[in-house]
Amino acid sequence: MDHPVPLSSFGLRFAVPQRPHAMEQWAEVRPLADGRDLLAEIHPDGTSSCSSRHLLGPVGGWPFAALDEPRRVELSNNDCVTSCCGGIFVTIRRQGDRVLWTSWENTEDNRDPLPVDLHFDAAQYDAELARAGSDVSWEGPVDTAARLLAQELADHTGPEAGDHAVLSITPERTDPPRVTVRMRRRDAPRTPGEDLVHELLLTDREPVQELVQRLVLRITAHDRGDTSGPR
Repeated sequence: MDHPVPLSSFGLRFAVPQRPHAMEQWAEVRPLADGRDLLAEIHPDGTSSCSSRHLLGPVGGWPFAALDEPRRVELSNNDCVTSCCGGIFVTIRRQGDRVLWTSWENTEDNRDPLPVDLHFDAAQYDAELARAGSDVSWEGPVDTAARLLAQELADHTGPEAGDHAVLSITPERTDPPRVTVRMRRRDAPRTPGEDLVHELLLTDREPVQELVQRLVLRITAHDRGDTSGPR
């Protein structure tokens, strides 16, 4: 099959939020084409809609996963929901030995020019997704703690896990940094102030892994009604 569109190399890089009150405090995952930051070119004032928390589950559920079925993917936003303030979208699909990014949309300002179609080598694309999924070299302590908590509590959202379900796990880049785990009783109405909140305060005195395990034990003990669990 002839492909008039030349191949580009695909890359992903992580960018830690610099604003303490940004809507998303997990690290941005920013797509690169031939080493160029696409969002910096297309939406320089925007924020990537893919964050490091989106790379914790199976690859098929990641925003940048390339499947045979075309998917419209939100690439960026204005630190707001796109239905309110707009953003950049692209359609991603796998076609033979290529991954295609086509049908670009800018719902913020349709006067801005849109990128040309991008084609990536499928094997290189998949390898880059795998590399990014295992890359923790960029993490600070609060990023590591949030990731480990998300992994440890991943099964806590299932119907057999306990009385409470995890609503969110949020790294907070305060001084000192902390991670907040917000939970709610299953089938409970969404009532302000009724969520169960656990905080993990990070210090230099104890390893992150030990702090995470202690909090996980406290959460699971609380959910079983065992108030004598680890403190």
